[in-house]
Amino acid sequence: MRGLDAIFAPESIAVIGASTTPGKVGHDIFLNILKGGFNGVIYPVNPKAKSVVSVRAYPSILDIPDPVDLSFIILPPNLALEAVKQSIEKQVGGIVIVSAGFREVGGIGAEIEEEISRLCRDAQVRLVGPNCLGVINPVEHVRLNASFSRRMPQPGKISFISQSGALCTAVLDFAADREFGFSKFISIGNKADVDEVDLMEYFYKDPYTEVIMIYLEELRRARDFIEMAKKITSGDRPKPVLVIKSGRTSAGAKAAASHTGAIAGSDAVYSAIFEQTGIIRADTINELFDFATAFTYKSESPLGKLKTKVPAGNRVAIVTNAGGPGIVATDVTVTTGLVLAQFSKETQESLKQYLPPTANIHNPVDVIGDATSDRYENALRIVISDPNVDGALVILTPQSMTNAKATAEAIVRVASTTNKPIISCFMGVVDVSPGVHYLQEHGYPVFKFPENAAKALGALYKFNSWLHREIYEDIEIDYNKELVDQIIEGHISKGELRLGELECRDILNCYGFTTLPMELANSPEEALAIAQRIGFPVVLKIVSPDILHKSDAKGVLVNLESPQDVSQGFETIIKNARSYNPDVNIKGVLVQKMADKGVECIIGATRYPKFGPLIMFGFGGIFVEVFKDVSFRIAPISRGDARRMVEGIKAYKLLTGFRGDTKKDIYSVEKLLISTSKLMVNHPEIQEMDINPLLVHEQGMGATVADCRIILRSE
Repeated sequence: MRGLDAIFAPESIAVIGASTTPGKVGHDIFLNILKGGFNGVIYPVNPKAKSVVSVRAYPSILDIPDPVDLSFIILPPNLALEAVKQSIEKQVGGIVIVSAGFREVGGIGAEIEEEISRLCRDAQVRLVGPNCLGVINPVEHVRLNASFSRRMPQPGKISFISQSGALCTAVLDFAADREFGFSKFISIGNKADVDEVDLMEYFYKDPYTEVIMIYLEELRRARDFIEMAKKITSGDRPKPVLVIKSGRTSAGAKAAASHTGAIAGSDAVYSAIFEQTGIIRADTINELFDFATAFTYKSESPLGKLKTKVPAGNRVAIVTNAGGPGIVATDVTVTTGLVLAQFSKETQESLKQYLPPTANIHNPVDVIGDATSDRYENALRIVISDPNVDGALVILTPQSMTNAKATAEAIVRVASTTNKPIISCFMGVVDVSPGVHYLQEHGYPVFKFPENAAKALGALYKFNSWLHREIYEDIEIDYNKELVDQIIEGHISKGELRLGELECRDILNCYGFTTLPMELANSPEEALAIAQRIGFPVVLKIVSPDILHKSDAKGVLVNLESPQDVSQGFETIIKNARSYNPDVNIKGVLVQKMADKGVECIIGATRYPKFGPLIMFGFGGIFVEVFKDVSFRIAPISRGDARRMVEGIKAYKLLTGFRGDTKKDIYSVEKLLISTSKLMVNHPEIQEMDINPLLVHEQGMGATVADCRIILRSE
């Protein structure tokens, strides 16, 4: 048995470092494997003991007379290295090292880890760890609990990957409280060999895994992760991938020379990856389990196979016996991308027949506090049958006349007749527990609070939207890579790493951007001559390596329509620049043709190690860092990525003909985003770039670069 099968479903295990002392890791892990009911053979390895927990011990793995699939090592680094060599000689299929003291502490520990990794790689033996919790497989024919956790979780349909071992023990305890089952559970620690990408591929092929959950700290194989995630969440047999990512704050955003660099902290990179691959992101561990619960909700398909119930659209009906929780659910529903369904007249008339006069027949439906299970059943059956409804949220609060179990039975009866998801919220603990247990036993999602239920329903809708996303025909981009290589090389050779829009113009023109006529002036007379040559009205801009953002220094004057405006404007801009910074190095004043009106947007890019170029689109102008209304994707991007970037900002309505305005040229924006992606991929010397503002004109009229800066790197 080789590869990850040897790790998750071994027929024989050698525990190297098994201890006779209770409380030691080597003792407790060995005991956990035994108590978990492992269906294979287990061999303790301890040269100083005859037996461990009454099981015969062996001095080394080489003394075990039978084949060994998995070597489980609990030894300090120097001894672990020798154990790895012996395990490879024994021809094991996999190795798990739970011990710490390796790469995470640096020095000799890091060197030993690298040597172990090389040995395993050369021998084609898969390695988990070091510095990890271990491996759990509760599936009945395996029953492996090779971990720190005393409790074997019950079998389920969800596989969990975590880099943090300490988090895993808390998650297992949390899961036990919620009666939550797993297919596989693994802590990967230092990721000397096996990482998230390997495990995602394994779980994608695993028939016992239907949902993949990941606690993610950092990625090393970012590009491989993206490709694997796309493969899993797309295609003819997609599986949802749910992720919680540590370090969401923007504190990691570096001090950058561009708006893009300032806005794009490291979390923006991960958010872009998740959006680009269909991964569902959770904000908390509790939310992660809420989403997983919803994704294991099954219904019978026309082919007789079980499939996850997901809403075909975002229209939700809420049925509740209390107004307050209904309002909370309504608020959260709207913020998760869902909307309250508008009932048909037939639905409202039917509700009138079964609900008392004091009930609300509009959405959310309030069946009143004295509602019996029959009233719930009738109301739910009516609203879920409405063609304007894609899913339902049922809320029950315990009243003196409430029968929680009977209501749960009613929900199951209605849910079994429809492919639309019905998510329940039974608020409370003791009084509603019979109903909660009934729903859980029958595989129906139930939550304690309405906001949890609404977010879970929103996650289902988001995944379904990803599965049915529109596939757009690619846009062909013409560009001149060779000329841009020459331009960039020329600037770098002269030590010019910060390029203003005059220097950027030729680069952008090579990738299909429309720029404005412009020339540099060093006197009012030159400025006037240029303005007369390119035509009024014009814009004047200060050009200085010491002024990062021209507006901050009052270094931009627009819509100058006369010779006098230009002459006076030149003097004003120079004066403003010297007031802003007395030691400023002024290269001149740029005279630029005034652009036609358009919506101010921004296209930007910044480069991250491991991930590559991060492309940004958003609402531009001087307030870009105030509103931060932007979206991100990792290059290279497709037209579909570009379209969803544009649609993903709040200001998108400004491009669609908002309040009688003309529709703007969204196609041109998509094309320029793809051009930016190709520019960044083709020219790794570009570290950061801002095109701000990009003026997006009426449909069919394109978009114009009004300002740009590029930061090069010489390495």
